[in-house]
Amino acid sequence: MAQMFDDFTDEALEAELRMKNLMWTVSGNYALDTKLDTASFSTLKHAAMYDAIKQGAFDRYFDREAFALYLLKKICCGAEEAPLTSLAQLTVECAAFPRALPERPGVGEIRRKAFEELLEERYGSLQETIAGRLKIALMRGVLTGDRRADRKNEAALEMLRACENYGWTFALIWTVDRLYNSLIDTGFERRNGDLWHVLDTTMEDLKEFNWRDFLEEDACDDMMESCLRKMEEQVTSLEDLSAESAEGEESREKSPRGRIVTVDAEAASKMYSYIETNYGRSYLTPAESDYRTRRICKGIHADCLLYYTDGILADPVLVNAQYVRAQKHAADNRRAFLNHRNLIRRSVDAMSASLKEMLRLRTESELIEADCGTVIPNRLWRIGRTDPGKLFTRQTRTHSNGYAVSILMDASGSQHNRQSMVAIQAYIIAASLSRAGIAHEITGFCTFWDYTVLQRFRAYDAPAEDDRNVLNFMTSANNRDGLAVRAAGDSLLHRGEEGKILIMLSDGRPNDIIVNRPGSRSIEPYFGDFAAQDTAAQIRRLRAQGVSVLGVFTGLEKDLRAEQLIFGRDFAYIRDIRNFSRVVSSYLLRLLAQDLGEI
Repeated sequence: MAQMFDDFTDEALEAELRMKNLMWTVSGNYALDTKLDTASFSTLKHAAMYDAIKQGAFDRYFDREAFALYLLKKICCGAEEAPLTSLAQLTVECAAFPRALPERPGVGEIRRKAFEELLEERYGSLQETIAGRLKIALMRGVLTGDRRADRKNEAALEMLRACENYGWTFALIWTVDRLYNSLIDTGFERRNGDLWHVLDTTMEDLKEFNWRDFLEEDACDDMMESCLRKMEEQVTSLEDLSAESAEGEESREKSPRGRIVTVDAEAASKMYSYIETNYGRSYLTPAESDYRTRRICKGIHADCLLYYTDGILADPVLVNAQYVRAQKHAADNRRAFLNHRNLIRRSVDAMSASLKEMLRLRTESELIEADCGTVIPNRLWRIGRTDPGKLFTRQTRTHSNGYAVSILMDASGSQHNRQSMVAIQAYIIAASLSRAGIAHEITGFCTFWDYTVLQRFRAYDAPAEDDRNVLNFMTSANNRDGLAVRAAGDSLLHRGEEGKILIMLSDGRPNDIIVNRPGSRSIEPYFGDFAAQDTAAQIRRLRAQGVSVLGVFTGLEKDLRAEQLIFGRDFAYIRDIRNFSRVVSSYLLRLLAQDLGEI
């Protein structure tokens, strides 16, 4: 009893009981056990109550599990979860209300008050998304009686209102699918197939896809049940998930981080297979991989593993749901690239021109006085009267060994909302280096289970055409920045070039789930100041070995303190991509100029 009162205030407990009674009364199923949004009850009382009523009505008149399973299959085939679920909410709203109203006339008044609350409290966030604007139009129609809509929303609202007459689940599924394909992703069917193709997705494909995406939340054997439950809970809410996705950084900040997850021996034995299936084959032999892991994974990273790959699109084990998802993200990145192509071209032109000029100065031959070489004729009369070193000149090149640059990209899930911009920034740097003839490598990193996955988009000595491989950049899972810096630095230090530079694109938020395998030792969760200090230590170590390190901050302003802790003064915070080439090239030019003794 004491524990219960530790978890709930009296008000929260009363709200939960009241909402559950509403849900059970409408559904007639007193065994129905689903999570209700009690947190919203204090600010959106009627909206929370109306969601509970819809939970009951949807359970009574439709097949909740079949509907949720369709949503999972659609996501598995490449759909975006937030807008898809928001459209599903609208469909459920239009279908469930007319069935609950005849038996419970009071539902109409609760619905009206719920809509008034939502328009007052959530209008701004609803306006930011397509599904949100549809909700506004739908709610205004209920409150004012005016069912007219603008041209953009008219067809979609007609489809939604038609759900008022639908009494079977497949009709709702069909409606959601049409809405998503027409409003959110018009190329979905062309790339991933129609509704029948989505419904043909197997349970094996679902488990494969969701094992990865839901491990942080659940990490348990009943994963599919957890995923279905999550979908069933979301589709009856009126909260706009698309807006929540746009504010994903804040929600992640509030969620538990740096957790330790324990897996059994059977799951641990399948780790490598899951990694290989979801990230592509490794380009290293098992012996080479083991050697690098033993050499690099030391100290607080001693229980970690490294996985080197060219990516699932470059070398897939099989064409699975993750492969389809990677194709979709690559297409999104290329679309963003085309939308910014003029800006990208100007940025590459400006940065490469500056680099070429400074490299020309750096490699320019210089005549120095010497005791042998080419005679200076007008000084021959000094023979025997002066130092021989003043009678000859010799041509020398003091900076002839060139530069090697490693571009390291944080590919964790916290970068999801900035994915395309991060890929474009990396491309601008890479293309400029290629034009200037500077050897460089592009690597993305994330951490899944014990593995820090290092995806190589371009090798040091690859042709310039490989720079565009960075547009296959995709974010997922967590990030163990310190280990990734150590691995990238190890590769860079083995290069023969005189100058070595590491450019790291990061949001300044190292965060990794610790997975304790049977027989492994428990280690401290890797997040917050602990993780930032480790990353900073690895960067100081590289600088002591002669590597110049620049941080390009891609995160939110509130995380700047961590970025400063990690990189010191050598980081660039770029709010506008139009300034990207200027800021990064100025740093690179400063490094080259220091070699020449100009600053």
